[in-house]
Amino acid sequence: QVQLVESGGGLAQAGGSQRLSCAASGRIFSLNTMGWYRQAPGKQRELVATIMSGGYTNYANFVKGRFIISRDNSKNTVYLQMNSLTPEDTAVYYCNLHQVNSGGIYSQDYWGRGAQVTVSS
Repeated sequence: QVQLVESGGGLAQAGGSQRLSCAASGRIFSLNTMGWYRQAPGKQRELVATIMSGGYTNYANFVKGRFIISRDNSKNTVYLQMNSLTPEDTAVYYCNLHQVNSGGIYSQDYWGRGAQVTVSS
Protein backbone atom coordinates (compact mmCIF):
# COMPACT_ATOMS: atom_id res chain seq x y z
CA GLN A 1 0.00 0.00 0.00
CA VAL A 2 0.93 3.63 -0.56
CA GLN A 3 -0.15 6.52 1.60
CA LEU A 4 -0.31 10.11 0.33
CA VAL A 5 -0.39 13.06 2.69
CA GLU A 6 -1.06 16.53 1.32
CA SER A 7 -0.05 19.77 2.97
CA GLY A 8 -0.44 23.42 2.14
CA GLY A 9 -3.34 25.19 0.58
CA GLY A 10 -5.75 27.45 2.36
CA LEU A 11 -6.85 30.97 1.57
CA ALA A 12 -5.37 33.13 -1.16
CA GLN A 13 -6.27 36.34 -2.92
CA ALA A 14 -6.83 36.62 -6.63
CA GLY A 15 -3.47 37.03 -8.30
CA GLY A 16 -1.70 35.42 -5.38
CA SER A 17 0.13 32.13 -5.00
CA GLN A 18 -0.15 28.88 -3.10
CA ARG A 19 2.09 25.86 -2.81
CA LEU A 20 0.94 22.30 -2.24
CA SER A 21 3.04 19.36 -1.17
CA CYS A 22 2.30 15.66 -1.14
CA ALA A 23 4.51 13.09 0.52
CA ALA A 24 4.16 9.45 -0.46
CA SER A 25 5.15 6.54 1.71
CA GLY A 26 4.87 2.80 1.53
CA ARG A 27 5.53 0.41 -1.31
CA ILE A 28 6.54 2.86 -4.02
CA PHE A 29 7.98 1.60 -7.28
CA SER A 30 10.89 3.42 -8.88
CA LEU A 31 8.85 4.17 -12.01
CA ASN A 32 5.69 6.04 -11.22
CA THR A 33 3.62 9.09 -12.01
CA MET A 34 2.48 11.56 -9.39
CA GLY A 35 0.06 14.35 -9.98
CA TRP A 36 -2.61 16.72 -8.84
CA TYR A 37 -6.31 16.67 -9.59
CA ARG A 38 -8.96 19.05 -8.35
CA GLN A 39 -12.67 19.05 -7.79
CA ALA A 40 -14.72 22.22 -7.48
CA PRO A 41 -18.24 22.29 -6.04
CA GLY A 42 -20.72 20.91 -8.53
CA LYS A 43 -18.00 19.71 -10.90
CA GLN A 44 -16.22 16.46 -11.59
CA ARG A 45 -12.64 15.83 -10.63
CA GLU A 46 -10.24 17.05 -13.30
CA LEU A 47 -6.55 16.70 -14.00
CA VAL A 48 -4.34 19.62 -13.06
CA ALA A 49 -0.83 18.34 -13.72
CA THR A 50 1.21 15.16 -13.59
CA ILE A 51 4.91 14.41 -13.44
CA MET A 52 6.64 11.12 -14.07
CA SER A 53 9.53 9.84 -11.99
CA GLY A 54 11.78 10.69 -14.93
CA GLY A 55 10.62 14.31 -14.85
CA TYR A 56 8.24 14.46 -17.81
CA THR A 57 5.33 16.78 -17.05
CA ASN A 58 1.82 17.19 -18.34
CA TYR A 59 -0.46 20.16 -17.62
CA ALA A 60 -4.09 20.90 -18.11
CA ASN A 61 -4.58 23.79 -20.51
CA PHE A 62 -6.20 26.00 -17.91
CA VAL A 63 -3.09 26.02 -15.70
CA LYS A 64 -0.35 26.22 -18.33
CA GLY A 65 1.90 29.17 -17.62
CA ARG A 66 0.52 29.57 -14.10
CA PHE A 67 1.17 26.33 -12.23
CA ILE A 68 4.40 24.37 -11.95
CA ILE A 69 4.58 20.75 -10.87
CA SER A 70 7.81 19.30 -9.55
CA ARG A 71 8.98 16.37 -7.49
CA ASP A 72 11.77 15.23 -5.24
CA ASN A 73 12.30 11.54 -5.86
CA SER A 74 14.56 11.18 -2.83
CA LYS A 75 11.63 12.25 -0.64
CA ASN A 76 8.86 10.72 -2.76
CA THR A 77 7.22 14.12 -2.68
CA VAL A 78 5.41 16.05 -5.37
CA TYR A 79 4.80 19.80 -5.30
CA LEU A 80 2.42 22.14 -7.04
CA GLN A 81 3.32 25.81 -7.21
CA MET A 82 0.21 27.77 -8.10
CA ASN A 83 0.62 31.34 -9.32
CA SER A 84 -1.77 33.96 -10.67
CA LEU A 85 -4.64 32.32 -8.87
CA THR A 86 -8.23 33.15 -9.75
CA PRO A 87 -11.48 32.34 -7.96
CA GLU A 88 -12.03 29.61 -10.56
CA ASP A 89 -9.08 27.76 -9.05
CA THR A 90 -11.05 27.26 -5.85
CA ALA A 91 -11.34 23.51 -5.33
CA VAL A 92 -10.20 20.56 -3.32
CA TYR A 93 -6.86 19.45 -4.71
CA TYR A 94 -6.07 15.75 -4.57
CA CYS A 95 -2.67 14.16 -4.81
CA ASN A 96 -2.38 11.04 -6.95
CA LEU A 97 0.21 8.33 -7.45
CA HIS A 98 0.00 5.79 -10.24
CA GLN A 99 2.44 2.95 -10.73
CA VAL A 100 2.86 -0.33 -12.56
CA ASN A 101 5.01 -3.16 -11.27
CA SER A 102 8.16 -3.98 -13.20
CA GLY A 103 6.64 -7.06 -14.77
CA GLY A 104 3.57 -5.20 -15.94
CA ILE A 105 1.37 -7.62 -14.07
CA TYR A 106 -0.73 -5.06 -12.26
CA SER A 107 -1.17 -1.33 -11.73
CA GLN A 108 -1.87 0.68 -8.62
CA ASP A 109 -3.60 4.00 -8.14
CA TYR A 110 -3.62 5.94 -4.88
CA TRP A 111 -5.22 9.18 -3.73
CA GLY A 112 -4.65 11.63 -0.95
CA ARG A 113 -7.48 12.95 1.16
CA GLY A 114 -7.45 16.36 -0.49
CA ALA A 115 -6.38 19.90 0.35
CA GLN A 116 -8.74 22.86 0.15
CA VAL A 117 -7.63 25.86 -1.89
CA THR A 118 -9.87 28.91 -1.73
CA VAL A 119 -9.21 31.99 -3.83
CA SER A 120 -11.06 35.17 -3.00
CA SER A 121 -11.87 37.84 -5.56
